Amino acid sequence: MSVSIRFLPDNITVEAEVGESLLDVADKVGVFIPTGCLMGSCHACTVEIVGGDVIRACISPVPPASEELVIQLFSDPSWD
Repeated sequence: MSVSIRFLPDNITVEAEVGESLLDVADKVGVFIPTGCLMGSCHACTVEIVGGDVIRACISPVPPASEELVIQLFSDPSWD
């Protein structure tokens, strides 16, 4: 099952498979999500599902969604 994911603020849309790593999906379309520990502890990869939860992209799979999943990227200059 695939899900359409749109990354803001760059407005980049990609099709991804449910269960695929959100960090991998972003990487394959050139969307930069900073990482630190790759275990979710440092919160460097924190993103927001618009209208939903704040998650850590390094440990979060693409969830099933009936409509487009919109991801708002945070900007933290300490991780750039």
